[in-house]
Amino acid sequence: MKYINYGRQWIDASDKKAVLDVLSSDLIAQGPKVEKFEKELCKLTGAKYCVVVSNGTAALHLATLALDIKKGSEGITSPITFVASANCMLYADIKPVFADINAETYNIDPEEISKKINEKTKLIIPVHFAGQPCDIKKISQIAKKNDLYLIEDAAHAIGSKYPDGSNVGNCKYSDLTTFSFHPVKTITTGEGGAITTNNKGLYQKLLLLRSHGITKVPKEFSQNPGPWYYEMQELGFNYRLTDIQAALGISQLKKLNKFIIKRRKIVKKYNQALSLTPNVIIPFEKLENYSAFHLYVLQIDFEKIGKSRKEVMEKLAKLGIGTQVHYIPVHLQPYYRKNFDYKKGDLPVAEKYYEKCLSLPLYPKMTEADVNYVVQNVKEILKS
Repeated sequence: MKYINYGRQWIDASDKKAVLDVLSSDLIAQGPKVEKFEKELCKLTGAKYCVVVSNGTAALHLATLALDIKKGSEGITSPITFVASANCMLYADIKPVFADINAETYNIDPEEISKKINEKTKLIIPVHFAGQPCDIKKISQIAKKNDLYLIEDAAHAIGSKYPDGSNVGNCKYSDLTTFSFHPVKTITTGEGGAITTNNKGLYQKLLLLRSHGITKVPKEFSQNPGPWYYEMQELGFNYRLTDIQAALGISQLKKLNKFIIKRRKIVKKYNQALSLTPNVIIPFEKLENYSAFHLYVLQIDFEKIGKSRKEVMEKLAKLGIGTQVHYIPVHLQPYYRKNFDYKKGDLPVAEKYYEKCLSLPLYPKMTEADVNYVVQNVKEILKS
């Protein structure tokens, strides 16, 4: 039986050739493909600078570290995200504070952000959840008013557009934007991530932090005894991306628009088929936004249909349909409960969303027959 995962990569002959070409070259790491990938990402987003890294979590980590925020400060993010959006603050000794989400878009609510700001707050990390841009203009205004740094977590949103038609990641509203290229994301490098910025100083800091804090650029040295010399100027990490991965990323970027068009076509089909299904709410997309739709999340009233989410997921799995939950609210994870005294009831909108959310399969390789099969079985199983 064919299994339809909730998400998966699209790798074709051109991707394989790009990788094989690098494998046949002299440099498979720290070569020219990395810089070329960064330039292509700048071209796509409109940002001045880009640094590619080993994964999306590394991107968030380095973006946060580059801001050099005082230890013991606080930062605000969404509870409906992967844990990395909050963990990156902990890596920099910043306390994560969660602001509730908008019940319609599932993105962080700007009004809730304002309520959480105090004298310790130095950073906001909004997440463009499922590919739909959050209300970044309002969030940017809040950040500027309160002299806060702003990092956009765009792990779900490469190719998404703001209401003004410009691409997410151009950093016109933020200090930095991060991306993820995990296999379930819109494009993949296997594992990988990227950071964009318009700030040259931050860009140079990111380059150092990505590679052990080491520079090999002579004009940046404190001394220069000979051609072997390099300097460690910061405490950095080995978060480099290989040329193999960068070559795959360059090839994938050429198909990005095709991928997004296919994703949106599947979403339209799902919406048409499921919009009148009792006890189900389909995803909302603001008219002024353009979402790349990394995820297709339904809100299902499991109590009213008389079936638990576990039961629905297991029945669909037996039929070869993979589903997932995006996400368990971060503040309810055991680590955050134990170390920060977060508890159930702290973020009611996010918690209500979590109780009803279920992600259906969504990826470009899905055929029309796959989509019809998912719709048919979801509708049958969700009958009360």
